[in-house]
Amino acid sequence: MLRSFGLVTLYCLSPLFVVAAEVSDPKPVRPNILWITSEDNGPDLGCYGDTYADTPHLDALAAKSLRYRTAWSNAPVCAPARTTLVSGMYATSLGGHHMRSGVKLPDDLTLYPKAFRDAGYFCTNRSKTDYNFADGDKLAGWHENGRKAHFRDRPSADVPFFSVFNYTISHESQIRNKPHTLVHDPAKAPVPAYHPDVPEVRRDWAQYYDRLTQMDDLVGQVLSDLEEDGLTDSTIVFYYGDHGSGMPRSKRWPFNSGLHVPLIVHVPSQFKDVAPADYMPGGLSDRLVSFVDFAPTALSMAGIKPPSTMQGVPFAGAHTGPAKDFIFGFRGRMDERLDRVRSCTDGRFVYLRHFYPDRPYLKYISYMFQTPTTRIWKEMFDAGKLNEIQAKVWQPKPLEELFDLQSDPDEVHNLVNDPAMQQQLETMRSAVKQWMIDIRDLGVLPEGQMHDLAEDQAPRTMALSTEYPITELIDAAWASTASWQSVDAEVLADNTALTQNDHPGLRYWGARGLTLSLMSHGSVLDADLVSQACETLTALLDDPSGNVVVAAAEGLLVAGDATQREAAAMRLVQQADVTQSSHPIAIAALNVIDAQRDKMGTQLDRINQDFPRKHKAPPRMGKYVGNLLERIQSQSVN
Repeated sequence: MLRSFGLVTLYCLSPLFVVAAEVSDPKPVRPNILWITSEDNGPDLGCYGDTYADTPHLDALAAKSLRYRTAWSNAPVCAPARTTLVSGMYATSLGGHHMRSGVKLPDDLTLYPKAFRDAGYFCTNRSKTDYNFADGDKLAGWHENGRKAHFRDRPSADVPFFSVFNYTISHESQIRNKPHTLVHDPAKAPVPAYHPDVPEVRRDWAQYYDRLTQMDDLVGQVLSDLEEDGLTDSTIVFYYGDHGSGMPRSKRWPFNSGLHVPLIVHVPSQFKDVAPADYMPGGLSDRLVSFVDFAPTALSMAGIKPPSTMQGVPFAGAHTGPAKDFIFGFRGRMDERLDRVRSCTDGRFVYLRHFYPDRPYLKYISYMFQTPTTRIWKEMFDAGKLNEIQAKVWQPKPLEELFDLQSDPDEVHNLVNDPAMQQQLETMRSAVKQWMIDIRDLGVLPEGQMHDLAEDQAPRTMALSTEYPITELIDAAWASTASWQSVDAEVLADNTALTQNDHPGLRYWGARGLTLSLMSHGSVLDADLVSQACETLTALLDDPSGNVVVAAAEGLLVAGDATQREAAAMRLVQQADVTQSSHPIAIAALNVIDAQRDKMGTQLDRINQDFPRKHKAPPRMGKYVGNLLERIQSQSVN
């Protein structure tokens, strides 16, 4: 039923009015746009060839629509992915790539709901927002936002709508909730090569597919609402998942398994002029698309020019742009655990660059370990019961990875050292590095340092200024992390020189490079070179940037003498105390303390039950500090 919002709907017209309408230029009919989103699921649907799936409504939608073979969510977890969706910008260019980071946005940034509203659309969201910035719900500007929001609430039938329906039934939390009576047979569940093939894992996969069937029923209901209201022929429909499945090594990881989502786009015949160029009912598009493209595409299909701030390229509508050679992914902090990864694909190959190669893919995250698969996987690793492929995620990472999805869809065979793949490797490596420069990637800074440098302004505003030396920072990040696999006197000298720079970001990468050198090659380096590196790191313990202190302290814990280790441990504990430092820096310090607990000495005793754990903090940051403290306190020295 339509509600009145102060607008008058004319149900009958006088002959004079009809004549006037006939001779005037008719107002163009604008499409309604419906986005249907499901959480934590990849393209594990019948219409994508998955024979284990039971998804009849989505299969029927796909039969009359266009599917995309390669669509990426850019981020493998909800909040940074939704930051990208609502802004049409990579979350890394806004500083919103860390899970629930609560960053400020520039004043002149237009989010897509406001762009639609300004064009006369009625905009509703039902109901998840989870935008990764401060005042996100207010800034988005929905007419209605909540569990009852519906396109049926628009003021009159001639007002076009943009509506989002988001379904949580397939979310990670619904894979593990009990009681649940399985419908899919776990004996037939498709278990990827990286997971152990045990009953607990098969049950989780079966329950995941059960949830997909339930999600499919919900999709059928909203499509039925369209049909019931006579809106099917006037509504463009997007269906997509918000990132890969909620199973471990999919969600939170920018492999194809964590980023690949289903995307089905249906365009009614009356709007064929704004359909993608390769649109065909039941067709499959090879065009590479990702979340950063969705908002500008929807605006383009409505005849609205996307705001100039949007970095995505419309793949349909009046403002369609050129096809892409690559689409990109990223990972930052996930809850309480730090990591920094960038990835890309050309549809066949997937490349990943790791900036924390010293840390395992999967570390203990309180929320993630509630899933039975995660727990049994780690228990089997600790017991030595996994094969090499299954054990990989619990160990340090290579600097780079390259996978061929055609022959290796599970992404388990790294081709970086294959002589035949060197040109492909260099092409994708260069593409990722240039993309980071082009978008002025804020993830090249540690989270705490990013906020310190931005001060009271939005991080994006700082990133666009001349005070943000993006090329130098990315060159430093690239060179410093390469210390993980190759170190000599020249490399150590280059990193030492960075530690003397005026910019804290460059000093951070200098400290990080020295630390990685000592971690990976300290036992074989000349003793004088090790001593010089430790002297440099000792001086950085008094650096004004907490992140520089944390990076330097880790290197000293690994390779310093007893006095240097004690000083480093003391500084780490100080940085971990949120009464003395910010929450992001405390999280960074606690990650190092946890990783190097056996080298912390008596300072580890200071991380006790009296350490402040409940305090006012940005969104969930206090909880993440508490999770790390609880983990450190509950574990004996390895």
